[in-house]
Amino acid sequence: MGKQIPIVDYLVIDEGSPRLVAWEAVESGALFFDRRNADAKSGTKEFRRKQLADEGVIRSFTIVQRGVPGVPVPYVSALVDLDGGGSVKANLLNCPPDPEHVKLGMRVRMTTFVAGTDDDGTEAIAFAFEPAA
Repeated sequence: MGKQIPIVDYLVIDEGSPRLVAWEAVESGALFFDRRNADAKSGTKEFRRKQLADEGVIRSFTIVQRGVPGVPVPYVSALVDLDGGGSVKANLLNCPPDPEHVKLGMRVRMTTFVAGTDDDGTEAIAFAFEPAA
């Protein structure tokens, strides 16, 4: 296998299982995927890295029917509330894109996939969610 890089900074792909990490404001516990200079809630500047859960529930979703050329439709775009805190938007894979199969409160788990490969063989790794077993 060639080199792999995560498509976003908050997806960690190293020796362990792929995982999402956030910046947690020490005082308020607020979570951010991007680095902040200060917590908007408390005003403090102290943050620590926090590993997020790889499972959660669908809070909201939409079935996308129109896309740009090269992106197959329909697909499900979902907002997932992660167990233990944090929310993330991602696509739902391995599930038919219809309201008979996708439900609010549905348990899902994170998965990764190759989003693309460059001319040198480096794979860009993205994350999505799929129904939890």
